[in-house]
Parts: sequence; C-alpha cells; structure tokens
Amino acid sequence: MVFLSNTRVHTPSVSVLSDFKEITKMRLAISVVFSSVAGYFLGAEVIDFVTVLLLAIGGYLMVGASNAYNQILEKDLDALMDRTKNRPLPAGRMTVPTAFVIASTFTILGLIVLYIINPKTAMFGAISIFLYVSVYTPLKTKTPLSVFVGAFPGAIPFMLGWVAATDEFGIEPGTLFMIQFFWQFPHFWAIGWWLFDDYKKGGFFMLPTGKRDKGTVIQIILYTIWTILVSLIPVFGVTGKLFLTPLSGVLIFMLGMGMLYYALRLKRKRTSKAAKKLMFASVSYITLLQIIYVLDKFLREWI
Repeated sequence: MVFLSNTRVHTPSVSVLSDFKEITKMRLAISVVFSSVAGYFLGAEVIDFVTVLLLAIGGYLMVGASNAYNQILEKDLDALMDRTKNRPLPAGRMTVPTAFVIASTFTILGLIVLYIINPKTAMFGAISIFLYVSVYTPLKTKTPLSVFVGAFPGAIPFMLGWVAATDEFGIEPGTLFMIQFFWQFPHFWAIGWWLFDDYKKGGFFMLPTGKRDKGTVIQIILYTIWTILVSLIPVFGVTGKLFLTPLSGVLIFMLGMGMLYYALRLKRKRTSKAAKKLMFASVSYITLLQIIYVLDKFLREWI
C-alpha cells in the first residue's frame, strides 16, 4: 500500500501561484465577488451572464489591487505578526516593485472592466479602492475609528452588484450598503478580539475601546442587533424594488439570533476562542443572508 505524503513540494510555479493568491488575498476577493454577484441578481430584471462575468472579473481585480497595495504599505508591520510574517513581501519572496506592478495593473484593468458595465459601477469601484488604501490602511495603526472608515469600502460590493444591474443608485442599493456596513463592526471586532495579541505586535488598533473589555463586547452586541434590524427592513415594503417576504424575514431573523448568541457568548466567556466562533458566525450570517435574499426574489418570480 502506498501512503501519500503531506509534505508540499515547492516548485517555482507552485510558489509563484501561491504568492499571487496571497498578495491578492484570493479567498477574500472571492467572497467579495460573491457579494457583488448576489447584488446583481437582486437588481437585474433579466440576467446577463456577460455582465455577471465582467462584474466577477472587475470585482476580483479591484479587491486584489486593494490587498496588494495594503500589503506594500504594511510590509514592515506584517513582518512583526505571526499570521502575516510569511506573506510574500515580508518573507522576501516578492519585491515591492513587483507587488506594485500587480496592484497597478489590477487597478487599471479592474476600472476598465467595471466601466464596460457602466460608469457608476467603475466610480464606486474606484471609491472603494481609494478609501481602503489611502484612508483605512494608514488609520489602522492610529485609531480604532479605522474600522468605521474601512466599513465604507467593505460595504460597497453588495451594493455594487445592484448598480451594475440597473445603472442606478437609490434606496435599494443604499439598503444593501447599510446591511453590509453595519455587519462589518461585529465581524471585524470579533477578528480584532481573536487576534488581539498578534495585532498588538504590529501596532494595530482594531477594537473600539482598544481593549478586550466590557465596553468592546457591549458595542459588538449592539451592532449585531442593529445589523439584524437593518437586514429586516425590506420585509416592510419600504425599500422600493428590494423586497423580502415574511418567511424569508423569519429565516434571516433566526440567522441573526444565531449570530447574537455568539456575541452574547463572547460577553460571558471573554476568550479568543469565543471571538473566533463569533467571527465564523458572522461570515455564515452575511453569506446565508445574501443567498436567502436572492432565492426569495427568484422564488417570488417563479411562483
């Protein structure tokens, strides 16, 4: 019998691909593309799969560019933290000029692709990358308000899909923006609590009080509740063409209660493990919420 070894063989091609995935944060970029496509499905009257493809490609390019610029700016700080010290730049496997070429090329191509969809989509994509790189990233070592600033570019993808589908910005994409905007506070504060010691090595201020204390966890709970409430607004028929049936509203409420459970659990436990579970619960919440929103729309149309 032959047993396969778990040892990875590092060929040059594998290393280059791995570093490319790392510098663009592929998993994060894919999750952002997922949000954008969900927003597109919600806004589109007729699905144009060419537009979906352009949105996915343009979205990935813009997120990849933002992440590459971010790692250039934080190269020395990343070298101080356990979770980031093996990234391509601090580990010395990639040079800053190479990363800059990747980031700049992705920015230009991303804007072109999004502009092909419509100018508004490209504009919001440009705003997102500017805020993330030029405002959010420098503030991370200066003030906990960086999370507030970072919530703006982070909330654009869900909204961006609707704008790509309709070439309009109104109450519908504004509501999608609000949902993902408020969701980011418990999500990133959970990460900040979980990785507090590592972030401290790099001098990052991620928690609202700067500490893993009662004040921080109370804010996590309050923003979790607010996220749930904002997510249910479309049930009441006050958000234009963006509508949610009561049954889907109940499902989202139940998801929200699950997320709130882990927020309250963090209040009781005050441990990194509890914060990590809240982080995963928040990811499940926003992902399943977007799926429910899309299924609700198409099921109403089919029925």
